[in-house]
Amino acid sequence: MIAENLITVRKRIEEACLRCDRRPDEVLLVAVSKTFSSDVIRDAAALGQLDFGENYVQEWLEKREQLTDLQLRWHFIGHLQTNKAKFAAAHARLIHAVDDLRLVEELQKRAERLENTVDILIEVHTTDEATKFGVAPGETRELVRQASRFDRVRIRGLMTMGPFSDDAEASRSSFRIVRELRDRIREADIPGVSMDLCSMGMTHDMEIAIEEGATIVRIGTAIFGQRKKRTDQ
Repeated sequence: MIAENLITVRKRIEEACLRCDRRPDEVLLVAVSKTFSSDVIRDAAALGQLDFGENYVQEWLEKREQLTDLQLRWHFIGHLQTNKAKFAAAHARLIHAVDDLRLVEELQKRAERLENTVDILIEVHTTDEATKFGVAPGETRELVRQASRFDRVRIRGLMTMGPFSDDAEASRSSFRIVRELRDRIREADIPGVSMDLCSMGMTHDMEIAIEEGATIVRIGTAIFGQRKKRTDQ
């Protein structure tokens, strides 16, 4: 099932890119593996999928320990608390959802101790849904400017989630806001800020995200099936 699903998802990405005159290799597929077992991740990795997204630190660390024989690229895509920042700083290829200067400061501190550099995206809140995290679009540039002074934290771009809706088109305005905001911040040429990544789009709205400039799509259900509910939340 995973093999067929990956083929289908990659085909969707390719077709969306062709429709808007983009190259498929401009869009990175991150397989959202939260709540799924390490065996499922191993199956996907055997099919060439190496980028995986996790939301919960403890679950992620357990899987990582079970899969150390594989060269996987872990993306932390959930809301990261400052007391868990040390794990993300040590093991995440990219942290997708930073929206607080205190978290940036903590990541800087942890990276200094590890003598490494942490790549992050700033999460932008583009809907009126109170359950979502993120900084308001009008406050994003200032957060980027303040965060840019930390030399161990590299701001690579922006991230957002569209609204909860069965209509994929409902996400377009959210994605467009973030892509245009990313472009304006890039034009500001803030030292230490690259703004080359735009993480947006999930199973139901990935095509809209690609049309609006996504460079990363975060896909779970279309690859692994319906997600299991966590009992410890």
